[in-house]
Amino acid sequence: MRKRIGILTSGGDAPGMNAAIRAAVRMGINEGWEMYGVRHGYQGLIHGEIIPLGARDVGGIIECGGTMLHTARCPEFEKHEGRLKALYTLRENRIDALIIIGGNGSQSGSYELSRMDYPVVGVASTIDNDLYGCDITIGVHTALNTALEAIDKLRVTASSTDRVFLVEVMGREYGYLALISGIAGGAEAIIIPEVEIDPEDIASELYSAYKRGKSHAMVVVAEGAQYNAEGLAKYFQDHHERLGFELRVTRLGHVQRGGDPVVFDRLLGTRLGAHALECLKNNKSGILVGYRGGKEVTIPLSDVVNNRRELELDLLKLAGVLAK
Repeated sequence: MRKRIGILTSGGDAPGMNAAIRAAVRMGINEGWEMYGVRHGYQGLIHGEIIPLGARDVGGIIECGGTMLHTARCPEFEKHEGRLKALYTLRENRIDALIIIGGNGSQSGSYELSRMDYPVVGVASTIDNDLYGCDITIGVHTALNTALEAIDKLRVTASSTDRVFLVEVMGREYGYLALISGIAGGAEAIIIPEVEIDPEDIASELYSAYKRGKSHAMVVVAEGAQYNAEGLAKYFQDHHERLGFELRVTRLGHVQRGGDPVVFDRLLGTRLGAHALECLKNNKSGILVGYRGGKEVTIPLSDVVNNRRELELDLLKLAGVLAK
């Protein structure tokens, strides 16, 4: 039977999404199926922004960051009425199944559609790396390299001016990006949402670094931490006379989402996109396709939305030792 398969990217873009789209489309065409793209995520799904995708339509995109299908937040889809509209669009366009590439919020949407008895396969793609059941998700390696490049460059100017630099990275309420880039960048302190900190403890760490002969310091903080860059900088400013430190703040923001995907993300996107199509070929749905233990795995969407991935906090202890 000639199936019609839709592909949708949702939520925050991640380098490597295009590789997943390309792989799924060409694998589907190889099966003799018709492939379609949904533009602008769930918003486009509700409003019928569906386009046919051929092999040439996905040519020359594997090296590009972002997503050729574009993405958007869609509060309307969070309501039952919005999901009914989306389901109607899928039925009207005779789309037999949907591949949804995205992170936690996107896969919550996948789960809701699957609960409405619609065949859905999710693909794990988020720079936050916070999806349950996955070791690494599409976009993480590129985002880490981007963050690390910035940290390395800031350390050069920090060492030249004998100053303390505070670098804020993305990650929402999950500290993976801050933890890994902080360790790789040799940060004197790392602040993540999973561990509460007292700004006075950070001040003590910085004092200790200077006593050990360091002429400058680097602090990496996750955006979702209790004391993010803005909060920590304000605390040090309010207590400047006593603490004596003046922080130079750099918020990397959405620059971490941009740029061309590195080799790992191109390969991971390709592997997961192809595996998603293979799952549909074998009539498997209601699952997330992810990467764990060096291979592609499938995780029930119910597990993904009802569990939280735990951060390896032993790495934070290691970072503390290595900063001495």
